[in-house]
Amino acid sequence: MSNQPEGPSVRLLRVGEQVRHVLSEILQRGDVHDDVLTRHVVSVTEVRMSPDLRHATVFIKSLLGQDEEAVLKALRTNTAYLQREVATRIRLKYAAKLKFLADESFDEGTHIDKLLRDPKVARDLAKDEGEAAD
Repeated sequence: MSNQPEGPSVRLLRVGEQVRHVLSEILQRGDVHDDVLTRHVVSVTEVRMSPDLRHATVFIKSLLGQDEEAVLKALRTNTAYLQREVATRIRLKYAAKLKFLADESFDEGTHIDKLLRDPKVARDLAKDEGEAAD
């Protein structure tokens, strides 16, 4: 039996959070000279590092989800610049390759919330709670 913990290590989480902070700062300050990125507020919601720290999956969300595809395209166009900036600010053995994806977790949460508020589901949940009280 292995003593390996489930999920990412503390180091992976820490480095991912450092990358997230650096990217957030770059985007907030408008350091990327791109018209699409200067017109949109972009949140870096999460960064997941590969175990060897050579790859980073960056999850983003544009404000109100507007023009998300255009924002992703602009980020992907400027990936080389962003990778250089991250490598300069975070001293790692290798510069992590960045991969940008839209963060769908907010949409999933909204969908689940809508489902739970559906009258049929609410009725079933109330019925289950009544049975549990007996």
